[in-house]
Amino acid sequence: MTMLANDSQVMSKTKELCAVIAEDPEYKSLLEKVKSFLEDDAAKLQFQNVQERHHELGQKQESGLELSDGEMEDFEAARMALLQNSVARDFMDAQECLQSVQMAIGKYVGKTLELGRVPVEEDLLDQGGCCSEGEGG
Repeated sequence: MTMLANDSQVMSKTKELCAVIAEDPEYKSLLEKVKSFLEDDAAKLQFQNVQERHHELGQKQESGLELSDGEMEDFEAARMALLQNSVARDFMDAQECLQSVQMAIGKYVGKTLELGRVPVEEDLLDQGGCCSEGEGG
């Protein structure tokens, strides 16, 4: 398809968008938070343990088994400790924000392809997101 040829206007504008994203100060700040997390072995282990425990408890529930109060309390304590770890918390916030940006861009492009025109605000009413002007960063 010529619209997606490497030298097409669509690909040129896509690359331009990518360059704007890559140079955005808030994006760079989010990447720094991710990098800090990836360099912190204790935070990574703590995060991984909570994620694994969450998965285990979810599987247990899905198989029809009831979770004990102790299991719930242990998980909640581990989750709260994770949230008190600023490196892990910043990573999770950054990850959520980056996913929101990716979803918003995808939705905007998808709506354009669906409607055959640039979407207006009403077309994207259920569009939420992070990293909007005025939010922390």
